[in-house]
Amino acid sequence: MRRDDRDDPFDDIFREIERMMEDMMADGQRLDRGDKSGFASSTHVDVHETEDAIRVIADLPGVEKADISIQCDGTSVTVSAQSGHREYDERVDLPGRVDAHSGAATYNNGILEVAFDRTESSTNIDVQ
Repeated sequence: MRRDDRDDPFDDIFREIERMMEDMMADGQRLDRGDKSGFASSTHVDVHETEDAIRVIADLPGVEKADISIQCDGTSVTVSAQSGHREYDERVDLPGRVDAHSGAATYNNGILEVAFDRTESSTNIDVQ
């Protein structure tokens, strides 16, 4: 005897969940098991800010410290890393301007933390 799917009370719920997932991914990102780049697939990135500093924390599982590259232009941070089976390359816009030269990074157990001192968005200029 074959089961009749029309009588499955959960069928509509599962279809709706699938539809909502497709809607959330409609911006061009798709769940692709073969994807080997980018933070969006499985890496978690947090940005924390205080009055004096901004910190970016990223999960980079399986990456060696020597394979991490970090660049900052004062308004965004770009983190690039490579492991044996993945490549990460992500630009993170910061919530405020930072002193790019103040950056300090630590990497421990797959967690990268980069901290920057905040800078003033403008400066006073004396007229001579």
